[in-house]
Amino acid sequence: MRLLIAAVGKLKQGPERELFAHYLARADAIGRKLGLSPLGAIEVAEAKAAAAKVRSEAEAHALLAKVPSSHKLICLDRGGDQLGSEEFARVLAEFRDDGAQGLAFLIGGADGLGLAALFKADRVVSFGPMTLPHGLARIVLAEQIYRAETILAGHPYHRA
Repeated sequence: MRLLIAAVGKLKQGPERELFAHYLARADAIGRKLGLSPLGAIEVAEAKAAAAKVRSEAEAHALLAKVPSSHKLICLDRGGDQLGSEEFARVLAEFRDDGAQGLAFLIGGADGLGLAALFKADRVVSFGPMTLPHGLARIVLAEQIYRAETILAGHPYHRA
């Protein structure tokens, strides 16, 4: 099953981008053995509309346009389900075992993820009630995907 992180905004060169790339590479390497590969990433531009709701909806449509229609959707939103790492691993395994061709994770911009994406989501997940910069949310997501794959592989990375 292909995995895709689709996010609003561009990660600039520097430590955030390097750490994100680090976890993408680690997840991709272990994911091949688990049928959870490749792990890719796409970015869409931040919308320029004056109103926050209009911006978030435009960004949601831009994200959806970049994701293959065959992919299941997990949206990141503060109102979503808060999952532990083991439960997150089970969610990935369930999508894979149910025969999903791909799974896309959508991360909104500064104004959150628009309803157009949330209504299409197969699952909505939250990293908690705190607001995270989108760059940091990407890193946390990439690390959690890697962690989930290590849990599924029985690798000692995850010690809870």
